[in-house]
Amino acid sequence: MRWLERVLGSVFFSGYFPLFPATVGSAVTCVAYWFLVPQRPGAQIGIIAIVFFLGLYLSSRLMREWGPDPRRVVVDEALGMLVSLFMLPRTLFLIVAAFLLFRLFDIAKPFPIKRMDGLESGWGIMLDDLLAGVYARLTILVAYSVWIRVR
Repeated sequence: MRWLERVLGSVFFSGYFPLFPATVGSAVTCVAYWFLVPQRPGAQIGIIAIVFFLGLYLSSRLMREWGPDPRRVVVDEALGMLVSLFMLPRTLFLIVAAFLLFRLFDIAKPFPIKRMDGLESGWGIMLDDLLAGVYARLTILVAYSVWIRVR
């Protein structure tokens, strides 16, 4: 069971990458979105919910083994990316834009994302990336609506 927890919590060992494991985990999620995630709202909401609750469990468990906010746990990045990518058309431009915006918000941690980081157990790990994903998603929606009007 511990092996499976490590596999899923590290998003198939992408969290073990020695440099920028969160970025690698985010990129792996983008590839999975492109090839595996159905373009149906219900399916995507279900996947996001599963990743959220599984991530809460896994990050809490792995924190006990690896310490607070361990770098190898990147299931939170998978959640944030899935929220960023929610129902986006599969175009390279939009997926790269979502990736860059998510990483920007995840690293910069504007209000209230930084506050989420301080929450106990897996909640802090998961909620800051969930909010970074929401910020990225909203930024894409605003930029797209402005672009449509200007065009």
